[in-house]
Amino acid sequence: MRAPLSWLKDFADFPDDVALLRATLDDLGLVVEDVEMVGEGLEDVLIARIDEITAIEGADKVRRVVVDAGGGPLEIVCGAKNFALGDLVPLAPVGAVLPGGFAIATRKMRGVTSNGMLCAAGELGLIDDADGLMLLTSTEGAVPGASLTEVLGIERDVVFDVTVEGNRPDAWCIAGIARDLAARLGLEFHLPSVEPAQVGGVSTAELVTIEVLDVGLCPRFGAGVLSNVTVTDSPRLIAQRLALAGMRPINNVVDASNYLMLELGQPTHPYDLERLPGAGLKVRAASAGERIETLDGQVRELGQAGRGLGDTGIDCVICDGTDTVVGIAGIMGGASSEISQHTTTVLLEAASFDPISITRTSRRLALRSEASARFSKGSDPGIIETALERFASLLALSSPGLVVSPTPLVVPAGEILRREVALPLVRVNAMLGIDFSVEEVAGLLAPLGFSATPTSDGLLVQIPTNRPDVRSGSHGVADLIEEVARTYGYSRLPRRYPSWSSPGRPNPSERRRQAVREVLCGLGATEAWTDSLVGEGDLAVLGRTEPEIVVTNPLSIDDSRLRRSLLPGLLRAVGYNAERRADDLALFEIGHVFIHPEAGFGSRTARAGSAGGAEVKLAVEPEMLTALFARAEDDARVGVAALGVLFSSLGLVAPRLEQGAELPGLHPTRSGIVRDSVSGAELGLVGEVDPALVETLAPGASGRRVAIVELDLDRIGDPTLATRRAEVAVLPSRFPSSDLDLAFVLGNVTPAAELLATVQHAAGDLLEEIALFDVYRGQGVAEDARSLALRVRLCANDRTLSDIEIADVRNAMIEAANGLGAQLR
Repeated sequence: MRAPLSWLKDFADFPDDVALLRATLDDLGLVVEDVEMVGEGLEDVLIARIDEITAIEGADKVRRVVVDAGGGPLEIVCGAKNFALGDLVPLAPVGAVLPGGFAIATRKMRGVTSNGMLCAAGELGLIDDADGLMLLTSTEGAVPGASLTEVLGIERDVVFDVTVEGNRPDAWCIAGIARDLAARLGLEFHLPSVEPAQVGGVSTAELVTIEVLDVGLCPRFGAGVLSNVTVTDSPRLIAQRLALAGMRPINNVVDASNYLMLELGQPTHPYDLERLPGAGLKVRAASAGERIETLDGQVRELGQAGRGLGDTGIDCVICDGTDTVVGIAGIMGGASSEISQHTTTVLLEAASFDPISITRTSRRLALRSEASARFSKGSDPGIIETALERFASLLALSSPGLVVSPTPLVVPAGEILRREVALPLVRVNAMLGIDFSVEEVAGLLAPLGFSATPTSDGLLVQIPTNRPDVRSGSHGVADLIEEVARTYGYSRLPRRYPSWSSPGRPNPSERRRQAVREVLCGLGATEAWTDSLVGEGDLAVLGRTEPEIVVTNPLSIDDSRLRRSLLPGLLRAVGYNAERRADDLALFEIGHVFIHPEAGFGSRTARAGSAGGAEVKLAVEPEMLTALFARAEDDARVGVAALGVLFSSLGLVAPRLEQGAELPGLHPTRSGIVRDSVSGAELGLVGEVDPALVETLAPGASGRRVAIVELDLDRIGDPTLATRRAEVAVLPSRFPSSDLDLAFVLGNVTPAAELLATVQHAAGDLLEEIALFDVYRGQGVAEDARSLALRVRLCANDRTLSDIEIADVRNAMIEAANGLGAQLR
């Protein structure tokens, strides 16, 4: 936001101390990126007449030009081509120093002496449409030898280039910046005094109609009619200020609209009423497939759903009296009712639109304007009447016969209800570290437009309508305290160092990540980072058909989706290294994946829409661990071994492996689901990557067995899903233990882990250790079964077990196994 000091002075009596003003704006959070000294270096620039133009032998890009700047002929070498004999142009004579410190000296080029420089507008720090020299031939008062600053009425000024953050919609205008600055400096803030335009003729309601069909998209809408309009150039002051603010003057009607937007922050849109069928405006949601040619000459299709979550494609549009779209609300008007030199009657629109709707439409259509930049951050619904009056006053300066129809139309009419926030004084003082009184807090808020009434414990503060960023409830309290701090001055707040009862330490998630890294690095794996953004088809290559999360405005098609799995990126990294003969390769990655809310794996919700009145579903973003082992001897057994070490280091009970399910991207017979042996919750996957997937994504590693371990670290960290081992230490018994070997024949459909759990439970407190040490299939065992050999160690802490006790436990284990369908061999 470019803010000229001369314009700021319309609102308060600011000093000329540029350093003070810049430091104050910075401290207010309105960071000044640059300060431009306008008019500096133009004192010596004169107006010269082109008297002679000749070519220079051997030079194609420059010509010899003879000019007269009131003191006789001067020879100049010039490379511009956009002038002719008799034209008037700016001349910087020898000795002049132009903006930026560019000194003009006598130079000789191609044997011709150049005694000065003919200037383009940009070289003078001015804005001009033409390519080449700045032409002043038709400028009033321009004669050879005249001062450029006097002819153009250029006055020295200072322009502050202010960065306004998105949470300060009120500061996206000169008035907003001036209000903050005046509040800090203790100066009186006031709106500029203007001469009201002439009011007469029939009422606005007799000339036009307005209708709002969707108040959610347009909470407030106003319109006024201006007759006897003369479309011409804007007054010099308006044109100069627009140029200083970075906007190009067009004509007095459009300039008045732009000036008002920059001054008060309220975008408006003027229509040629005679080119507006039905003499009215209607606000509604666009129908799917509706089209409009906007002022930039582009035809745009409306009502199409966007690719972002929650973007249903609802566009707010402005229609004429025949229900034909004539503008994209809050963004850009249509070409059909554009202001032209023949316009005599103007219908002016001033409205407040839903910020979310404007933001989504602007992004979807890739159409950003000064108006949309302001509406998307929130506008002031209470300024519409003032904006209509101010526009008429500005236009009357260049259109003397202007007549404003009485009683502008505003829907809904009446005063805007202001929100209230209870501000406890104790919380203000606790957060800022200063012992403010109620009167001091009220005095700091009042210059910003907040009115406050004392209460028993603080203040009841009314929020001005130009501050939609200040929230309600407890959040609003924090916002108001920030306003108090800004106005008082952050630099004046006392500095304190926080004291902590205990030093900082890693949280459980950080400790879990560190433990995983230590284990996998100890197993010879290297941590890798792969892209979160992937290309189209990355999900399909895994065999998944669920919806993808698509980026609305990707930089390239290769980065247009959020990854659903870490496997494709890691597998490509394996292939990349394998192609470069890095054979001893094991990689792992810890990172988030993104699951579409409609994929059937749950979703999160968040508030959206105007004032948070709607809910949208958000993606699920679990933190995952994926490790790939692609060394010469690696296979599924390496993955299972790594899984065991990981569970042990994380303090978890041994998991149960479940085979038989189709797992996307994994080997159909050498992979399984990792489940908690107690809760049965799915915690991840283990096994080998499907060879076909290896060949597709990592052709350099084709033919290798690539072991994989994949764990959901969020679920691993949930004690209700992943069971922890007992943390109570058990002293080893000083009495001897007894080992029993039991072999059971069990059907293939029953997991071995289920047999282990059953036998373990039957052994009771005397069980010290149980392990599966052999699996046999073959002669003597049915084809649909296998023999599972268990080694059971029994021991007591207070005695040596008797043969009878051991026999009783053995019989109990066999009986429990029989109940599961297992038979002792």
